[in-house]
Amino acid sequence: MAEEESSAGAIPEWVVTFGDMMSLLLTFFIMLVSLSEMKQEEKFQAMVESIKRQLGHTTSMDSMAPGKVRPRNSSLQQVANMGRSRRMDLMNGGDRTKAPVGENRTVRIVRPGDRTSRGTSLQFDDGSAELRPAEAEVLRGLASDFIGKPQLIEVRAHTSRKPLEEGSPYRDHWDLSAARGRSVMSFLIDQVGVEPERVRMTTAGPFEPLYSGTDPVKVKTNDRVEVYLLDQTVSGAAGETEAN
Repeated sequence: MAEEESSAGAIPEWVVTFGDMMSLLLTFFIMLVSLSEMKQEEKFQAMVESIKRQLGHTTSMDSMAPGKVRPRNSSLQQVANMGRSRRMDLMNGGDRTKAPVGENRTVRIVRPGDRTSRGTSLQFDDGSAELRPAEAEVLRGLASDFIGKPQLIEVRAHTSRKPLEEGSPYRDHWDLSAARGRSVMSFLIDQVGVEPERVRMTTAGPFEPLYSGTDPVKVKTNDRVEVYLLDQTVSGAAGETEAN
C-alpha cells in the first residue's frame, strides 16, 4: 500500500525530459538574441573581413578587370566588393549601402549615382580657390589609387550659397567654383602625375549643397571639390577613328 502511494506522488519521467528540452531551447534562444545584439559591431565586422582576406575571398575576381580599383556600378561589384563596407547593416538583415565605401574618405555625390570607394572631398576656405596644404596631402595620398588606371577622373567643384564678399576677384559662384576645379585639376596633373586626358572637370556652383540649413559650421562643408573615379575608361571617351 505504501508503495502504491509513493508511485502516485512521483513526477512522470516524460515531464523531466520535457523540462530539460525547454531549458535547452531557452538557452539556445538567449544565445541567438545575444549574438543579434552584438554591441561591438565594428570589431565583429573587422574579424569577418580578416577571415575573408585570409581565405582569398576579396581577391578571387581581381584578374578579370584592369587595375585594382573597380569602377562604380561595375558588373563585378557584387563579387569583387563583398567586404566590410557592404555589410554595415548586417545586424539589421540587409545592406544599407548601395556601393562600397572602403577605408578611405568617401565622396558624397549630390546627384543620380552611387557613392564611390575611390576619391575624396576637398574643403576650401570661404571665397577662396586656393588649395590648402592639408588637402594637397590628401590628393598625394590618392596617387596609388589614381595613377595607372584606365578610368576617367572627375573633378566636380562646388560653392556655398553665401554671397561673395565685396572686392572678390570672382564674378560669381560659377566663376569661383571653376577656379577651384582648375586648382585641383592642375595639382592632379602637375604634382600627382595623373594623365591629363583622364581628367574631366565640371562645376555645380551653389546648386548641389551638402547642407541647406543655417548652421555656420555645416554650411562650410559646401565649399568643396569632389574628386572620384568614373565608371568610364579613357578608351571609351576617345571617339571614333572613322566617320560612320
